[in-house]
Amino acid sequence: MKLAGLFSSPAASTASSSSSLLGKLFKPALGAALSLATAAAMAAPTNMKIATVVWIGYGPFYVAESLDLFKKYNLKVSLQVFTDPALIPPAIASGAVDGGMLTYDQVVGQVAAGKSMKVVMPIDYSNGGDAIVADASIKSVKDFKGKKIGYNPLSPSDFLLSYALKVNGLTEKDISPVSMTPEAVPAAMASGQLPIGVTYEPSLSQVLGQGGGKKFKVVFSSKDAPGLIADVLVFDDKAIKAKPTEITGIIKAYLDGMAYMKAKPDDAAKIIGKFMGVSAKEAKEQMSGVYNIPLAEMPKAFLPAKETTSYYASGDVIGQLLKAKGQISAVPATEATMDASLVKALAK
Repeated sequence: MKLAGLFSSPAASTASSSSSLLGKLFKPALGAALSLATAAAMAAPTNMKIATVVWIGYGPFYVAESLDLFKKYNLKVSLQVFTDPALIPPAIASGAVDGGMLTYDQVVGQVAAGKSMKVVMPIDYSNGGDAIVADASIKSVKDFKGKKIGYNPLSPSDFLLSYALKVNGLTEKDISPVSMTPEAVPAAMASGQLPIGVTYEPSLSQVLGQGGGKKFKVVFSSKDAPGLIADVLVFDDKAIKAKPTEITGIIKAYLDGMAYMKAKPDDAAKIIGKFMGVSAKEAKEQMSGVYNIPLAEMPKAFLPAKETTSYYASGDVIGQLLKAKGQISAVPATEATMDASLVKALAK
């Protein structure tokens, strides 16, 4: 028998009562504090890094980051700028970034190499923003034979050139390739050492602006094959399965950015121009070279069709060219390059 239980003093009894009272007072307060802490933890935005290059077609993303349009979807997204688009796929694969903006031909190449990267959203397709430029001695693509051409191997520039050569009855054996980035083309052509170059905006405008706009001209551009050079938002398949809500939020913020561009074109041009290092006027001019795909049209890109604005059509052309160049051993199934579920859910 425990004597302490039988002979408790009045002081002990009072202390016990006080303790009980304090417990009743503090338990609700403690519970509320814990609830607030939990709510705060749950409300903390998810940080995500998205890889990009400086390209006019990514304007809605630049607007979304500048105005923090991701915040509404409980996201903190930072755009990581790469100078070479070829470095983005390995960055996604390593986890250095969560996702990235690529051209569709890059996705085809990655999937063919066994990577599980998939398109979750069509961004745009180049409509003249990628081009092959040449001096006055070059009249057409057929004149490329035996000439030096500067371009970035294993990039959209390489792909555009390959396609231009193919439809004009030429091959890479007919030219003298000079490896360089799109950003290096303007200076190389200005020096007079390079008669032909392949580049994209804003470098394209830099080339065409030389000599009062009369020194160089566009010989072949992405406008000659709409949808063939398409920009897409890409994530690893595991990320798509693990973070569908977050990726959907990124897509929504992009759409918000596109809506802002339509509602306030002048303000948007300033934001995009600042990101790209050009004036608002130049940004507006470059926008005519791309077509940003609205939500209502996005599902079409994932459907079988003969037009090159469908990944089934453009993917087949891209895959066959990459295979012919020895860049891939087999053309992957189009279905393996994409996940249309998030876009389809939003478009309903």
